[in-house]
Amino acid sequence: MTQSAAPKTKTPVILASVQLPGISDIEHQASLDELERLCSTLGLATLGRVSQKRKAIVTGTILGEGKLKELATWTGGTGIVHGFRKGGDRNDDEAEFDELPSFIEEDDSASDLTTKAEIVVFDCEMTPTQLRNLEEATGVEVLDRSGVILEIFSRHARSREARLQVEIAKLAYLAPRLRESHVGGDRQGGGIGAKGAGESAHELDRRRIRDRIAELRQQLESIRHEQITRRANRQESPCVALVGYTNAGKSSLMRALTGSAVLVENKLFATLDTTVRALQPESVPRILISDTVGFIKKLPHDLVASFRSTLDEALSASLLLFTVDASDANFRSQIEVTKQVLAEIGANQTSSRLVLNKCDQVSTEEQAALAEEFPEAIFISTRNPDDVGRIRDIILGFFEKDMLDHEILIPYAKGKVLGMIRERARIMQESHENEGTRVIVRTDSSVFAWIEKQLKDR
Repeated sequence: MTQSAAPKTKTPVILASVQLPGISDIEHQASLDELERLCSTLGLATLGRVSQKRKAIVTGTILGEGKLKELATWTGGTGIVHGFRKGGDRNDDEAEFDELPSFIEEDDSASDLTTKAEIVVFDCEMTPTQLRNLEEATGVEVLDRSGVILEIFSRHARSREARLQVEIAKLAYLAPRLRESHVGGDRQGGGIGAKGAGESAHELDRRRIRDRIAELRQQLESIRHEQITRRANRQESPCVALVGYTNAGKSSLMRALTGSAVLVENKLFATLDTTVRALQPESVPRILISDTVGFIKKLPHDLVASFRSTLDEALSASLLLFTVDASDANFRSQIEVTKQVLAEIGANQTSSRLVLNKCDQVSTEEQAALAEEFPEAIFISTRNPDDVGRIRDIILGFFEKDMLDHEILIPYAKGKVLGMIRERARIMQESHENEGTRVIVRTDSSVFAWIEKQLKDR
């Protein structure tokens, strides 16, 4: 258990977790560090952490009996769940490892705290029964990791589509928890107490939620039809999708490549809406860059499903740029998380390049080691214009790798064709002769066939 100072203006929270076999101390602490950043994004201040090594979580309360009482000292609760029998977890000491994680310092400071935690956040997903039991034991509102992520998404959603997607995910998350939660006024959906029309209050609430989700999905479907139309109109233009972990620098790279004023914040999930802009300076043919929602470990399944249309930008892209924060010691596991989500939507076969961003925050020795480990990676800092220029050249090179140079003579009488060629192909060389304009164009076979047809028809 560790203690840290918390600003009085923020709601105080305590983090709780169980470290299961196979999870190293470093991985466990990194997950808790990330959870603390998630809480900070919500404006919550972490008072401390309570963690326990166990062979398995306790079915009804996640933590063992002793740790549960310790957690309650941070909140002022009793640490007791009335009517709950531990069953197979009766011998709590045998369920624990022999030692606590090295980063946890045991002390009695929690009992002396004048500021009590108003919320407990668990670094896992909880069942409705666990939620009820933990709120009874702690006497305060209890959230799991999914609940925190959903709340962040709810606050950061700006477009109508993103708001619809988040509301669907939140309702799907809330529905099974209506009856169980007894703490927190905005989460007492099942506590109305009266029956009517042959249904209990929580059954009525669940039916309302099902109806609302159906209504939201209809609205989302109409938006998706519009998106499909817009995507079809963009099919002639090749597209690059920036994908990666949240706060890896995708939006900063997007801004640098396109010159657009997309939102850039040092926050988790600052970007939820897919933005599509043209590569600048504009290339021929025109190349589009799309910035997608960031990923995170244990991303709620309902969110992945709800944001399917947003992630479809990655599915329709010709090239994926895996943008990674090289200064984050856990970026390797973050790459795996990104790959898992992309595989879930079927975008794992798309051509990709690994971009190790924020290299200005990595020492020369660390860069050398990373270059040996990831020989094909592109090392950049979005603050360096030369690095951004290299990314642009790599993008151009990717789309030009299958192109050939063709020499074409365009009679002056068919000068309009030249203007049309400029919009669809890259002119490498141009000269004016007596018979017309001679150009060398770099393009793929389909565009060259189109050019030949235009010259014959006109």
